[in-house]
Amino acid sequence: MGDSEAERPARGRAFLAFLGLSVAVAVLATLAVTPALAIGGLAATSSISMFEKLPGYLEISDLAEKTNIYATVDNAPPYLLASFFDQDREEVEWENVSQYAKDAAVAGEDPRFYEHGGIDIQGTLRAALVSVSGGDIQGGSSITQQYVKNVRVQQAVATAKTPEEEDAAVESAIKQTPDRKLKEMRLAIGVEKKYTKDQILLGYLNIAFFGGRVYGIESAANYYFGTSAAELSLEQAASLLAIVNNPEKFRLDKPDNAKNGAENGYASTKSRRDYILDKMLEYSKVTQKEHDAAVATPIAPVITEPSTGCTSAGGSAYFCDYVYWTIRNNEAFGATEAERMNLLKRGGLDVFTTIDLSLQGTAETAMTELVPRTAPAIDVGASSVSVEVGTGRVLEMTQNKMFSDDPEVLANPEYSAVNYNTDGDYGGSAGFQPGSTYKIFTLGEWIKEGHSLNEYVNAYRRSDWGTFNDSCNGPVSDPSWSPRNDEGGGGGTWTALYNTQNSENTGFVAMAKQLDLCGIRQTAEAFGVHRADGNPLQQGPASILGTNEIAPITMAAAFAAVAANGVVCEPIVIDRVLRHGKEITVPSANCAQKVDPKVTSAMAYAMQRVMSNGTGSTSDYRTEPHSPMIGKTGTSDNAEATWMSGASTRVATTVGVYNASGHVNLRDTYFNGTEAAVIRHQIWPRIMSTANAKYPGGEFADPDGSTLVTVTRDVPDVRGKSIVEAEQIIEDAGFSFADGGARDSELPAGQVVGTDPSGSAPRGSLITAFTSNGSLVVVPSVGSDPQSAAKTLRDAGFTVKTSEQATTDSQTVGKVISLDPAPGTAVAPGSTITIVVGKAAPKPDPTPKPVPSDG
Repeated sequence: MGDSEAERPARGRAFLAFLGLSVAVAVLATLAVTPALAIGGLAATSSISMFEKLPGYLEISDLAEKTNIYATVDNAPPYLLASFFDQDREEVEWENVSQYAKDAAVAGEDPRFYEHGGIDIQGTLRAALVSVSGGDIQGGSSITQQYVKNVRVQQAVATAKTPEEEDAAVESAIKQTPDRKLKEMRLAIGVEKKYTKDQILLGYLNIAFFGGRVYGIESAANYYFGTSAAELSLEQAASLLAIVNNPEKFRLDKPDNAKNGAENGYASTKSRRDYILDKMLEYSKVTQKEHDAAVATPIAPVITEPSTGCTSAGGSAYFCDYVYWTIRNNEAFGATEAERMNLLKRGGLDVFTTIDLSLQGTAETAMTELVPRTAPAIDVGASSVSVEVGTGRVLEMTQNKMFSDDPEVLANPEYSAVNYNTDGDYGGSAGFQPGSTYKIFTLGEWIKEGHSLNEYVNAYRRSDWGTFNDSCNGPVSDPSWSPRNDEGGGGGTWTALYNTQNSENTGFVAMAKQLDLCGIRQTAEAFGVHRADGNPLQQGPASILGTNEIAPITMAAAFAAVAANGVVCEPIVIDRVLRHGKEITVPSANCAQKVDPKVTSAMAYAMQRVMSNGTGSTSDYRTEPHSPMIGKTGTSDNAEATWMSGASTRVATTVGVYNASGHVNLRDTYFNGTEAAVIRHQIWPRIMSTANAKYPGGEFADPDGSTLVTVTRDVPDVRGKSIVEAEQIIEDAGFSFADGGARDSELPAGQVVGTDPSGSAPRGSLITAFTSNGSLVVVPSVGSDPQSAAKTLRDAGFTVKTSEQATTDSQTVGKVISLDPAPGTAVAPGSTITIVVGKAAPKPDPTPKPVPSDG
């Protein structure tokens, strides 16, 4: 039957393709087998000239391999937490591939592989003849050519930035054209000249596509049969190499998918497998007995689903996610995010992390047992994170939700993709208010500005705290802000040490009144503290009580810095990374002395009192074995978030229970009969008990004596001043001030009559000033004449009485000796004043008295 009109042009193109390929095969074969002849005798022909201009060198870059994330286990092999990959591939060495797999590849794909120079002439001519009859360029490629094609596909994919670009790159790289075939032939010859046959075959087995996301013989063996490339049986090896011929048609994980040609179970794949077995028998790679047994064996895959991402890490998934974001964000892994993600998913990294699985296990168990994943009427969130002091290494990270980034799974409220422990840029939330744990930065600034822990402040609650100093933004006030103490008291005159130990809000506000709000913020920043949403720290008066939203890992690192004598480290989760066995640079914790040890030793001294006798004592006494501890509790407004942060000299831990969203009071909420607000004091000691057992802490540095001294100062004499003037003078002298109200006094009403105490007092202590109510008058001075004196007193409104007093001084007889009360004494108007007048004392009797005898 003749060709139709439509078929004739296609046949013509196919014929031209046949001619082109025939010439190419002849010429390239000559170049491959007898290059000297080609150069010397045929160089003048146009065909040879054309092929000589084709690129003959193939740059073989690293294959896309999966990245593995490991936990390092004491005295044991590293524990695999998770893997990341675009292509599930793990390269293996020659000796780690079953001989059956090597022989199956050669017998099934290129029986003359070890004989030709890169191009199988017979196979290529056969394919060219098929192209003439069918109109398409057919296969016939040698293993070397297939290897070249796969390398070029990998190179094309490596430059793609989106799935669409990747699909387009692959399509372009595998497009069936004579031009592509010619280039692959030329490159195959170059590869054969540079590499041995075994190297090429191994490269082919490592790069080959086995369907889905499975690449390379090792991953294929893992995925389809749950074994390794080295342990593949004959029938397994043949089944895998059958897939390579048509990966989507012959893949073993979709036996019932008619689209993949597997409508009869594995019938199509088995047919191809048995063909390979026949070829292996034909070329004496197996015995007849081995062949017959393998053919009789049904295909029975054991699909071992590989996982990409952190869901496989179980309770450590949020830690794993932090590793992922570290690689994604840090320029140590590439200049751009695209480069970093390409390295993560294609770079074949072995990432060894900082996680301590024993500490992690304790934290996971405590979290699971004590905090539900969901609860009625509250979107409950809880987290824990521990950081090694002096290194920044994150040792554990947990939360009450299970991790998933699958949108369908996230419809279940028990799952979350948000890491409560970390900043927003690292897969976290916008942070949580740390409440009073933030007070430690006011404490640090207090010491930094030269104050003592034993210095007093007026911590009585006020309706208006007045103006606060802020050297950055200018003075600031908030007349409506009047925080109360958590215990509900009205305040007192307390030391900074007492305020810290008992977490007194009014005490810290009073301390901040004597400090620079900008300095408090800068002290927090020196400890590495920042908002989880990336915005600058707020520094208004309310911020000193913990209104900035902070990630728990940031607070844990700050407490670790206190324990490390002011050495501040950025949290890190990666100890080392290997790529093909070679170390690559990893992010540094950038540990540096950022805070004066004089400041941190005093902070630690006060924070030890929090644990021994203060608000953290519940956590402290539950920790066993015990190490010296520092700590600070925190509760945000309306108890929406509750925190326990603390450290030994080895490990710092922050535990939080809070509203992940919403505004529910945790003191009114119970989980399994336990008030939600106190669960922090159950989780924290369990984690730190394990930490102390493995990382026993020592004593904290002794504080500098100047930070403990009680300094006394003279109390200013403000008598006669107005109350406003007195307040300023007293506060300028370093004391706290209180208005004691009016007292009876002779001074004009409103003038200060005195203070309590007076003389000298501890710096910062409360000085109470009293004002005059003007209700008293002063007894005037009078002359010596009694009548004149009486008149003066009566004229002044006093009642006058007169009395006499004997005197031996003749000059005072009949004169005023004194007044009672004395002149200058303040008394009530109309008081009785007694005039004392001198009178002559009786003269003594001059007659001697007889002396009585002894007898």
